[in-house]
Amino acid sequence: MDGRFVRGRHEYLLPILPGGGAWGLGRAGREWPESVREVDLATLDADAVDAVVLQRPEEIDEVARTLGRMPGVDLPAVFVEHNTPKGNFPNTRHPLADQTSIPVVHVTHFNRLAWDNGSAPTMVIEHGIPDPGQLYTGEVPELGVVVNEPLRRGRVTGTDLLPAFASVAPLQVFGMKTDGLAAATGIGDSRLTSRGDLKTRDLHRELARCRVYVHPMRWTSLGLSLLEAMHLGMPVVVLACTEAPRAVPPEAGAISANVDELLRSAERLVANPDEARRRGVAAREAALERYGLGKFQDHWDELLADLRNRPRRSVNERPDEGILVPAREGKNP
Repeated sequence: MDGRFVRGRHEYLLPILPGGGAWGLGRAGREWPESVREVDLATLDADAVDAVVLQRPEEIDEVARTLGRMPGVDLPAVFVEHNTPKGNFPNTRHPLADQTSIPVVHVTHFNRLAWDNGSAPTMVIEHGIPDPGQLYTGEVPELGVVVNEPLRRGRVTGTDLLPAFASVAPLQVFGMKTDGLAAATGIGDSRLTSRGDLKTRDLHRELARCRVYVHPMRWTSLGLSLLEAMHLGMPVVVLACTEAPRAVPPEAGAISANVDELLRSAERLVANPDEARRRGVAAREAALERYGLGKFQDHWDELLADLRNRPRRSVNERPDEGILVPAREGKNP
């Protein structure tokens, strides 16, 4: 999970290990509330854990081993699925599809539809974004893009589409491992600037200076960077894939699977600051309505309360096949 989830109304326990890593990352220096506590699983009182939030299938056995309580049996548990299915879509079966004791929470309606969830109980809790404020200035007539690891992820993140957008206006690309992107895509340094992985506050300020936000993602769940750009008051030009058509109203900029249409829209918005500003206002209004942090936290409160009220099974009965949050590394706008 991330900083949005742990800003709720609960106490959150994050496992730590001497070497950190995927199983013991803890707070990792992040500026989170005091209600987020690092815990050593070797000394943690298992009965003090009210529920566990799972994010990887292997965490089920790991939690059972370290706490002596089986998620979904004698320990309330929920599994958060952040990603679109990989591989044999649309026939990809979810790892928890053959059980009924652990609800699977999808972060978008598209994800819930795309995965074969089998008999697993499912629900959707959509993203919630802390409002950074309407910081948009659009003073730089360039296109802003936020993407992590664009060279490795390639077509998934629409890296192959960047040269076409660079022909419309120069690109500023923010995110992890964007160095060398201009040379790798053949765009050239004069039309693409890699800005790197900035701190959130700096990212918002610098991104909001760009005239238009471009979201060329083909197969991501729903990039938080898109929702952040909309919150900033930026007009957005978005590839109509996965959950994006639900998130982006046409008046917020442009959304289409026709790349030529998107290129024309991007060019028009760069050339017309007043229209760009109007569409940015519409984007912000839509984001605040659907993806506000308060709504997100309310939905999680309802689910966690429901988990705690469910009758627990005996530890001797096998399942059909504070809140402990095992670490999950990485971020994928």
